[in-house]
Amino acid sequence: MMAEMGGRAWQRMLSGRRLDILAPSPLDIEIEDIALGLARIARWNGQTIGEHGYSVAQHSVMVAELVATDNPALPVKCLLAALLHDAPEYVTSDLVSPFKTAVGDAYCALEARVAQAVHLAFSLPAVLPVTWQDAIDQADRMAACLEATALAGFTEAEARQITGVRRQLPDVVLEPWECSTAKSAFLSVFGDLAAGGARCIQKWRSGAVRPRLEIVI
Repeated sequence: MMAEMGGRAWQRMLSGRRLDILAPSPLDIEIEDIALGLARIARWNGQTIGEHGYSVAQHSVMVAELVATDNPALPVKCLLAALLHDAPEYVTSDLVSPFKTAVGDAYCALEARVAQAVHLAFSLPAVLPVTWQDAIDQADRMAACLEATALAGFTEAEARQITGVRRQLPDVVLEPWECSTAKSAFLSVFGDLAAGGARCIQKWRSGAVRPRLEIVI
């Protein structure tokens, strides 16, 4: 391990926090650091259409909305967990699935440790309930399928094959946000969900037909 070899195992964040990546503490995790990092990380290795990359922050907002619309009985804490489902990537980065598989268990173990620290930092269970995790995983796969077809050049058949999505795809329009918009939207959603989620839940669960996935910024 890096620490055993005498190397630096922590990263300095712009908030001033120093996060030990090998043994992350919830006390060193700030939502502003997460939002900045995720807004600047492009999914699909940046291989998406549009002027801007499709950020992990924008993906995270979509996953939270999909969980909310598909699972109206789940609590707001689950929606917050959905928003933060890729939060570890603000330090581990986003690896496309084939690369993540090739890297193996060490990466997954590190990602899990950071995820647990993030959960504890924001008053979530360190390990999420199975019903929450299943809902988030399902929404994550649906989001990936939508992104693959709308932004990354996959046919619907290819996207369904790699994501395992079988249900009908929602009729949405995806337009990658610029970095500052993605960061602001992520922080806005976080602030609302952490305070009870009144605005987001009213918008997401209104039953209105949406031409695109939107959020109040």
